[in-house]
Amino acid sequence: MENIQTVKVLCAELEDVKRIRMVNVTPTANGLTIIGGRNNQGKTSVIDSLMWGLGGDKYRPSNPTREGSLVPPKIKIKLDNGIVVERSGKNSELKVTDPSGRKSGQKLLNSFISSFALDIPKFMEMNSKEKADVLLQIIGVGDKLAKLDNEESILYNRRLEIGRIAEQKAKYASELPEYEGIPNEPVSPSELIRQQQEILARNGENQRKRSHLADMKKEYEQLVSAIEETERRLSELNGKREKLGEDIRLASVSVQELVDESTAELENNIRNIEALNIKIRSNLEKEKAEEEARHFSEEYNGMTAKIEQLRSDRRALLDNADLPLKELSVQDGELIYKGAKWDCMSGSEQLKVAVSIVRKLNPNCGFVLIDKLEQMDLETLHEFGKWLETEGLQAIATRVSTGDECSIIIEDGYVKENKENNDSGEVKTPSFKKGCF
Repeated sequence: MENIQTVKVLCAELEDVKRIRMVNVTPTANGLTIIGGRNNQGKTSVIDSLMWGLGGDKYRPSNPTREGSLVPPKIKIKLDNGIVVERSGKNSELKVTDPSGRKSGQKLLNSFISSFALDIPKFMEMNSKEKADVLLQIIGVGDKLAKLDNEESILYNRRLEIGRIAEQKAKYASELPEYEGIPNEPVSPSELIRQQQEILARNGENQRKRSHLADMKKEYEQLVSAIEETERRLSELNGKREKLGEDIRLASVSVQELVDESTAELENNIRNIEALNIKIRSNLEKEKAEEEARHFSEEYNGMTAKIEQLRSDRRALLDNADLPLKELSVQDGELIYKGAKWDCMSGSEQLKVAVSIVRKLNPNCGFVLIDKLEQMDLETLHEFGKWLETEGLQAIATRVSTGDECSIIIEDGYVKENKENNDSGEVKTPSFKKGCF
């Protein structure tokens, strides 16, 4: 712990406040001072008086004067820094006197007294997020942590959306059929028609050549006839015949090598082009869906890495923060102590966390006021008291009990021993029974 000079309650004299007749309290400097007694005897009135005396008129009870009293309330509190706080008179005016004798007011008290120290229940009754916000603002990382939490939330929600899209794309791709041995792109009917026209054109040229051969044969026959008919033209016609015969031979060889191409497959493809294109488009859609699924999966993994980095930065921010308790942290906007959220902490752990945060809020305030400690058993009380001593903290608390754990017992508005003296006619001398804590 840092060596900080803290202010604690040295003693308090209280008269005619709420249920109090006369009570003097001298709490232990460190640890737990328990004000015990049965119900409706004035225990809580002691806490309320200290709150009013030290915290100002915002803590003034609605009816501060004890019922049946003819004198106004009187409060006198001495602090271990030498300051004396008094409220007395008809209007219960505040008087604050510093060690040099100078008069001051509530502003001086507010400089070293935490409002939460006077009213621990106010902190205890906050919801989990509000408690965490108080702690984060105290240690100075609230805004940075909120920014990291916001970035993580945005990335987490986007990653969740991307993950769902990737799963949908992958599922859709897996449900699409896949066809083998077909083109990678849809086939155009005009392209098939163009190929058909080219074949028909080539077949037409073959037919032209066949017709030409027939014409030549016809002419040959006419020439032979002419030769027979006219001997005088024989020489001339024989030369022409020889040349034409050679042309015929060459043409015959070329024609024999010609093979007509079939358009049956193209005609069938033209008829079935839409069915083919359905298969092609299905393959393309499947490939696209698979690619999109891979893309979203990669984006999802990238966001996961960013979220992990943000969480790492968040952990580092809290690890380096000056937290009031060793195992105290903030996760998802809630206080966590020893791995447990607020509603899963024991009553003792909740008080430790609350008191530690209140102490951190104003390190100069060395005391806290706690009402109603009856929910703690004796062992837990002992542990809590020892922890307060270790931390150098002073706690003034009430408990419905008259057992040995109580530092003083309040009965009918008096410290019990004083009441007994008063009932027997003896002079009232304020006394204090030191508790076991």
